[in-house]
Amino acid sequence: MRTVVRDRWRNAPRRRRRYVVLMAVCLLLFALAVPVGMLAGVEWAIALCVVAAVIPPVAVFIANSPDPDDPREREARFGPNVRRRR
Repeated sequence: MRTVVRDRWRNAPRRRRRYVVLMAVCLLLFALAVPVGMLAGVEWAIALCVVAAVIPPVAVFIANSPDPDDPREREARFGPNVRRRR
């Protein structure tokens, strides 16, 4: 099972890049919540934390979605690699 997961990540640099960017934004929002809370008010800090809490599930969905441009992705349900029924 681990080999399948590793191969899937190794063959998907675009998905990995999107996941890392989203998680970096999430960490940045959490880190900015403290100074923003001190400068602008607690409401803004809470808003930043709420937005940061929503990002990880979205990042997981994006990381696990098939890449339509990758011919090795046989599970793609959209894009040029979809198998058409006749």
